[in-house]
Amino acid sequence: MKLRFVVAAAVAAGLGMGTAFAAGEPQVVRQEMMEKVGDAMGAIGAIVKGKAPFDAAVVKGSLTTMKEVASTFPENFPAGSETGFKTEASPKIWENTDDFKAKAANLVKVADAQLAALPTDQASTGATMKALGEACSACHETYRLKK
Repeated sequence: MKLRFVVAAAVAAGLGMGTAFAAGEPQVVRQEMMEKVGDAMGAIGAIVKGKAPFDAAVVKGSLTTMKEVASTFPENFPAGSETGFKTEASPKIWENTDDFKAKAANLVKVADAQLAALPTDQASTGATMKALGEACSACHETYRLKK
């Protein structure tokens, strides 16, 4: 009976360590960062679609999140992280790193511009979403693998 408990505890600890190990992997970090961007864009999209009322704090928070993520995102593509953990990163990232970094910098620039001219209603939030979407798409079309 005690042996089963010890074996079960060891397996559970091993699984926990595997999860902790995976959490620090660049591919996992990138995926978490993109989830934050997706959540931020989703919050803006809900306002644009009328599913949520206009809230300047939500828009500002979403723009800030996107700016912060984009500013550090390229740092999470070290050599050797091209595959694994269900990454959707295209090998083109490592072939044209300067352009990839420029596209991330452009998202920072777009988010900054939208923060400076913070939307004041649903309509102006739509223009913000369009600008952000264009910046995101420019990168995704080139550097994200299609599922």
